[in-house]
Amino acid sequence: MEENSYPQKLLAETLGTAVLVFIGVGSVPAAAIIGGDAPFTMAQLGMISLAFATAVIAMVYAIGHVSGCHINPAITLALAATRNMPWRDVPGYIAAQVVGAVLGSLAIVGVLGHKAVDVGLGIAAYGGGVGAGQAFFAEAVGTFILALVVFGAVDRRAAGGFAGLAIGLGVFAIIIPVAPATGASINPARTLGPMITGELFGGTVDWAQLPVYLVAEVVGAVAVGVVYTALKARPVAAATPAAAPVVSEGVPS
Repeated sequence: MEENSYPQKLLAETLGTAVLVFIGVGSVPAAAIIGGDAPFTMAQLGMISLAFATAVIAMVYAIGHVSGCHINPAITLALAATRNMPWRDVPGYIAAQVVGAVLGSLAIVGVLGHKAVDVGLGIAAYGGGVGAGQAFFAEAVGTFILALVVFGAVDRRAAGGFAGLAIGLGVFAIIIPVAPATGASINPARTLGPMITGELFGGTVDWAQLPVYLVAEVVGAVAVGVVYTALKARPVAAATPAAAPVVSEGVPS
């Protein structure tokens, strides 16, 4: 099958990231608007997690065959660091993902109006009482698990046809324990896009938290690249001793 062109791959990454942010991040202000002043519940967190999961599953099957459906700069960097994609393609992929995240965030405002900005626009931020160190650890662990699922699911030895489902369910599971600490961004583009859009529309954005998110997410994903490369390495077979010559016991001629 002929490979798609680089511009086609970048367009796919832009669209895929935009859909991920619109559906996944957009579910956060949607839940807040519908819930009003009622306390945030585990049920709402579950629906937000499901929104992210279904968006990921849909995009893997929609654009995975075009661009690989990274839709996450941390995954792109991890793949490049493990020589699974050329470094020359990385800047374009990351730029496309960030542009897509901004477009997805703008779409949230377009659909839900300024109310979405008023309730936070789904911008990732530390939870109450969470410091930079705890936030870094939470994002690094969450991104590590996500990248581990991605590397394992797309391995040629894995069961075929289930990568999208595995990755989507992985996202669902990760968000449940990580979201109370950091909002469970686990994606630099998802972190940055809503921040940029929130700033444009006068929302509250804590830019000082951005470096913690970005560094933790990249560290978590690249660490998996190293670990999974070690898991895939085949042990060197021990040298087989030379077989002893067979001595015939027949009558000498």
